[in-house]
Amino acid sequence: MLAGPKPRIFTFLSATPDDEKSAMLSNLGASLVRAGNQVVLVDARSGSRGVSSRLELPHCGTLFDVARQERALNDVIHVMPQGFSVAMLTRGSRRDAEELTELPKARRLANAFDLLARQADILLVDGELDAADALPIPSLSNGEIVVQVSADANSITAAYSLIKRLNAQLGRRPFGILVTGATDQEAQVVYDNMAKASNRYLAVQLSSLGSVPEDEHVKRAARLGRSVVDAFPLAGASVAFRRLAGRVAASEMTAGLRAMSAVGVN
Repeated sequence: MLAGPKPRIFTFLSATPDDEKSAMLSNLGASLVRAGNQVVLVDARSGSRGVSSRLELPHCGTLFDVARQERALNDVIHVMPQGFSVAMLTRGSRRDAEELTELPKARRLANAFDLLARQADILLVDGELDAADALPIPSLSNGEIVVQVSADANSITAAYSLIKRLNAQLGRRPFGILVTGATDQEAQVVYDNMAKASNRYLAVQLSSLGSVPEDEHVKRAARLGRSVVDAFPLAGASVAFRRLAGRVAASEMTAGLRAMSAVGVN
């Protein structure tokens, strides 16, 4: 997706339940690590709905604490047993929200994020849009944005709404689509329909990042505190996550996905 040098930043927005999104991010992160990449997951959600809650991180510092010069960057980066690191952008508190309206503090947070980004090959950001349909850090708007969706009709409607909001905020640019909890055939139909609607009504190009099937092995691995690719390497979800990690990590993909035409979901 990205034509520039490392690091590569992928912000994931989701029209699926929080647990499903968090499971996808942690398993994708583990798959990328197993392929030889340095990976940081950044929880940029408000409240306690993000990936850091699923991973049960203890109360810890945030990048906003680094921006306030209350903590060092290394103090807010936590290495997980799966091999990737995790950092929280803010605590999502009212205090944080109020301070972020102050331009100097917002800039310092953006600088702290950019400093973190330079320490990894790939950043996977658990993101969301705020009340103004904006992303919290400018770097996220300049990086790659992927919308996670399922084959459920409500999820598809919510995903299309996200794309409309992003298009109104960021202007015409491509977005990636990742279908989870669906068979290859179902995912292909979801992607094809969304791509046609986005191109026809928004003049927005979508690119398929692939799909991950529903697989009970993902939950079994989570109960063991492991990734599915580690605990059950032959499971269907493991095969899908390895394929997805290859697409995210491949330089030819990150360089060329902006210009891609619609591709099949594998």
